[in-house]
Amino acid sequence: MSGAEVEHQPVLCDAVLSLVKPQPGEVVVDATAGHGGHASLLARAIGSTGRLIGLDVDAGNLAKAAARVEAVCPAGGGPKCDWVRSNFAELPAVLTGLGVGSVDVILADLGPSTDQLMDSGRGLSFSEDGPLDMRLDDRLDRDAADLVNSLSESALSDLLWEHSQERYSRRIAKRICQDRRETRIRRTSELVRIVCSALGVSPHSHPGKIHPATRTFMALRMAVNSEVANLESLLKASPDLLGMGGRLAVISFHSGEDRIVKHCFLDCRRAGVYDILTKKPVPASREEAERNPRSRSAKLRVAVRVAGSAS
Repeated sequence: MSGAEVEHQPVLCDAVLSLVKPQPGEVVVDATAGHGGHASLLARAIGSTGRLIGLDVDAGNLAKAAARVEAVCPAGGGPKCDWVRSNFAELPAVLTGLGVGSVDVILADLGPSTDQLMDSGRGLSFSEDGPLDMRLDDRLDRDAADLVNSLSESALSDLLWEHSQERYSRRIAKRICQDRRETRIRRTSELVRIVCSALGVSPHSHPGKIHPATRTFMALRMAVNSEVANLESLLKASPDLLGMGGRLAVISFHSGEDRIVKHCFLDCRRAGVYDILTKKPVPASREEAERNPRSRSAKLRVAVRVAGSAS
């Protein structure tokens, strides 16, 4: 499904609105604008006196988000909107460039959009053959094929374990290095075959709950896009970007990301900077999980700034 339009449903919308409580006139950042699902909800809440700043590394996503926000806001009733192609790790510089000193809300939905996952041209999915790319931002120099074909066996094994807790990381890394001696690994179908061969299973039979290549693909995507480092940068910068009473909301999709957010919030609470509004991460309701399978692994954490800088 290359370039196909797939409806992207934002996750945990009710929970975001009830915990973040965006108010008329506030300045709100949607750090991962995607297709504008969350942004449109925030825009309606802050109204014509508010300001919405949307970031995304995908220029196509920004256009879709802007169109969606415009569609749901009555003429003259929407907030001032700024759409910036940037990674949220660069949010301090983005706000400086816009002349914004502090904001009231920062929301980051860490999952790729549905059409990104389903676009075979991006190489994020193991279900259809495509180039082994995995860049969410096509301006990045290094893609997944570069990592798979250049990292040492130990580095590959570490990458698979650290990013996705792939229990067979050593076995998979060894097989990748054996196969690439013959020819460069360029396609997603080739990587799927190698992973399944390393695990002794068929690419077409999935005895477990997830496809055998799921964790390998996730780990490579996270590494290509520096997802952990970028998340840590956003979390570190946020206390200085939020005004007093400002709220930071993060939606994560796997335990590694959620653990990073949890520990950051706890550290900031111990420093007297944040109050944590979510004692435990908020999951999707049963109804939402049935309606939108993507929401099943989503977890929301929210903190509010109550004091000075964490630094």
